[in-house]
Amino acid sequence: QVQLVESGGGLVQAGGSLRLSCAASGSIFGANWMGWYRQAPGKQRELVARISSGGSANYADSVKGRFTISRDNAKNTVYLQMNSLKPEDTAVYYCNFFGVLSQSDYWGQGTQVTVSS
Repeated sequence: QVQLVESGGGLVQAGGSLRLSCAASGSIFGANWMGWYRQAPGKQRELVARISSGGSANYADSVKGRFTISRDNAKNTVYLQMNSLKPEDTAVYYCNFFGVLSQSDYWGQGTQVTVSS
């Protein structure tokens, strides 16, 4: 089992910045991916960005150039730096952990990000 604890959401004006953090604990071993997904009201959950334990990163087209994902493997923590935020970035952001060896998926409880215009 893997537990995920998120922090850093909140309310910000358009053009502002926020930084999300997610700390993983539990049965963490081998290659894995940690990332962020988001779900806006009435929409499906979508990938925002993810990063492998080896440092490879993927981003949704809508956030490229504005968001940066990083991780500290020693702390089992992933970060999402969100700059130039837009109202359409408003959503609940969920941290995700995927174990490559176990093929297991774990989710955080979600943190609200609200961008006002």
